[in-house]
Amino acid sequence: MQLAFVLYKYFPFGGLQRDFMRIALECQQRGHQIRVYTLIWEGDVPPGFEVLVAPVKAMFNHRRNEKLSAWMKADLAKRPVDRLIGFNKMPGLDVYYAADGCFEDKAQNLRNALYRRWGRYRHFAEYERAVFAKDAKTDVLMISEVQQPLFIKHYDTPLERFHLLPPGIAPDRRAPADAPQIRAEFRREFGLADDDLLVVQIGSGFKTKGVDRSLKALAALPAELKKRTRLFVIGQDDPKVFQLQSATLGLGEHVQFLKGRSDIPRFLLGADLLIHPAYNENTGTVLLEALVAGLPVLVSAVCGYAHYIAEADCGRVLDEPFEQAQLNQYLATMLKDEAARRAWSLHGLAFADTADLYSMPQHAADVILAEHHG
Repeated sequence: MQLAFVLYKYFPFGGLQRDFMRIALECQQRGHQIRVYTLIWEGDVPPGFEVLVAPVKAMFNHRRNEKLSAWMKADLAKRPVDRLIGFNKMPGLDVYYAADGCFEDKAQNLRNALYRRWGRYRHFAEYERAVFAKDAKTDVLMISEVQQPLFIKHYDTPLERFHLLPPGIAPDRRAPADAPQIRAEFRREFGLADDDLLVVQIGSGFKTKGVDRSLKALAALPAELKKRTRLFVIGQDDPKVFQLQSATLGLGEHVQFLKGRSDIPRFLLGADLLIHPAYNENTGTVLLEALVAGLPVLVSAVCGYAHYIAEADCGRVLDEPFEQAQLNQYLATMLKDEAARRAWSLHGLAFADTADLYSMPQHAADVILAEHHG
C-alpha cells in the first residue's frame, strides 16, 4: 500500500515526532510505501521515505496550516494514496494520531468568549471538527484515556472510531546490564560528586512542562540539601525567561539548560530524580522512560501517564489542584531519602519487565493497515 503521513513539523526530539517516526517505520517494515507531507523537516530522512516539504509561507501558523492542506490535497489528487494518516488535526484524514488534547474543551473552559471570535480559533475548531464530527470517517488513535470523553462530549464521536494504544516506549530506554558503569561515566563527565544529587527535567515546551515550578522548588530546598543538588533542564525551547528566573532565585551554578539531544538514556541513568510538574500533558512519555530506566519520578497528576507512576510505585504523584508547597516538600523528602529512592527504582524496573509499555507502533500500524477505513 502507498501510505501518506502528514505533520506540521518534524524534528528528532519531539514526542509526537518520535511516535510518528516509529509508526511510519513499522508500516514500512511491513512492506508499505511511505510518503510524508510537512512544513518543516529537521534531521535525517530514513531510506525509502519520500519527504515533501510544502513550499508555503504565511504570517500566521493557522494560515500556513491551511496552505499546507491545500497544497497536499492538490498533490494527492495527482498521486493518490491508500491511506492518509495525520499527526495534527485536519480535514481528509483516514487515521488521526491524537497527540493533542481537545481544543474545543480548552477554548470553552480556559479562554474568554472573545477568543472564540478570532480566525485562529475558527481554524483550529474547524480542523478538530473535521476529525471528530459524528459523521466524519476518521479513525482515531488515542494514547491517553483522559481526553476521549471530552471529544465525545463536544462532537458525539462514535465510540468504535477510537482505538486506545498502549504506550510506546523505545526498548533502548530500559536500563541495560552496564547501567552502573554508564552512570559512573556520566557523573564524571558532568563533574558530579558521589553525594551530589542530580534532578533532571526533560521535555520541549518549558512553560507547559512547569519548569518555573521546578526552579521554585529547587530554591526552596534546605540549605544543606540545596548545596549538593543540581538541576538539568533539557529540551528544544528558548530558556531565556527561565534563566532569568533562575538567576533571580539565586540558583546560579545549580541549574543548567541543555538543548534537546539524542543521548537522553544516559541522563536517566545518571540522575537521581526526574521532576515533571507539568501544567498539562496528554501523556508524558518521559515519565515512562524514567520508570523503565529505574529513575524515581516526581510528577503532577494532570499528566496522562502519571497513573503508571502510582501503579508501579516508582515515585510520587502530586495532588490536584497543584500546590507549590507540596512540590517543594516532596522534592526535599525524595532527595533526602536515599533508601526510598532505591526502592522506587527497583519497583520501576520490575514494572518495566511485566507491563506492556512498548508495543504502541505495532498496534498503531494494525489500525492504519486494517480494511475498514472510510
